[in-house]
Amino acid sequence: MVKQKYLDKAEVLIEALPYIQRFNRKIIVVKYGGSAMVDEELKKSVIQDVVLLKLVGFKPIIVHGGGKEISKWVSKVGKEPRFVNGLRVTDEETMELAEMVLGKVNKELVSLVESLGVRAVGLSGKDGGLLRVEKKFSQGQDIGFVGNVTDVNPQILLDLLEKDFLPIVCPIGMDDNYAAYNINADDAACAIAKAMHAEKLAFLTDIEGVYKDPEDPESLISKLFVKEAKELIFNGNVGGGMIPKLQNCMDAIEEGVSRVHILDGRIKHCLLLEIFTDKGIGTAILRKEGIQHYDVQ
Repeated sequence: MVKQKYLDKAEVLIEALPYIQRFNRKIIVVKYGGSAMVDEELKKSVIQDVVLLKLVGFKPIIVHGGGKEISKWVSKVGKEPRFVNGLRVTDEETMELAEMVLGKVNKELVSLVESLGVRAVGLSGKDGGLLRVEKKFSQGQDIGFVGNVTDVNPQILLDLLEKDFLPIVCPIGMDDNYAAYNINADDAACAIAKAMHAEKLAFLTDIEGVYKDPEDPESLISKLFVKEAKELIFNGNVGGGMIPKLQNCMDAIEEGVSRVHILDGRIKHCLLLEIFTDKGIGTAILRKEGIQHYDVQ
């Protein structure tokens, strides 16, 4: 008699089938950051998830951060990391460090993907004019070489996807004078997802998702419509770093991205659990009523 554990494995695969069919050949942008970039086991599981998505027919693009690694190297050269309203103050020396560190992280991720049998190409927003920026101010304060994305040229990503590569993007862009600027990775991922008309945008974070009450872990919201997200912000139910993240989610939805997911990157294989199971584990942001969280029609 076939053991139950093998039958359970078969059930998992069958449950994933409609999602594989629904999102076959569709573009998925994964913003990779937080603890999942620091813990080696989590890093491996995230890359395994993305490689699996690629091998079953999805078209994933990774956009990664590296804030903790940048802070480490800034401290190593004797500078004190400075933040204004949650944004890193990036002087010329810090910008040089950020670009070097993000380049190092980028190529490490390329190597990890390649080791699993998928061809990957690492690039920054400077390559092919992918990300054009303007100087960003934080509530009127000058925070140095930090950029707002003003334009995305997706052609290089489209070309790489067409040739069956997995693009891995670090969030560095150029202004009109070709000066390099650091970009918030959430902003970069959102801009790329909109320009690529992605089917999904997934944010890997260090929280489980969006809560109705941040003090109550039982109040996790699995499905959230744009209108409801705006109400949560207006009513003060969310605050701090979740506000710009939710704003990015809503912007992406309103620009045509079908679904945006906020996932806890501290959970191994969180991407697979969210995308390939009926229940999911994070918060999915959808455009309007009538669209189901895991609509596979």
